[in-house]
Amino acid sequence: MFVCLACNGMVAIEEDCVKCGTKMEDVGRVINQFDDYAPYMEDEEMKLLDGDIYSKQNHHCLHLVHCPTCNHSMHVSLKEIYMN
Repeated sequence: MFVCLACNGMVAIEEDCVKCGTKMEDVGRVINQFDDYAPYMEDEEMKLLDGDIYSKQNHHCLHLVHCPTCNHSMHVSLKEIYMN
């Protein structure tokens, strides 16, 4: 099974804002932003809707990060790790 280390609290996303340099905050997976039930839907199928056509086959997890200073947001692609 492939897992995202950020989703499972094993690593923190450390990304600086490209506009103002402030440390950005991880808002969670892009697919979780779609609606209230998205976190309960099947992960692999939801990857077909995340905006990255290769995220499923390349085992990437797209996260949304937000700058608390200037309100800039962007996507960060994280490589998922295979765990037995």
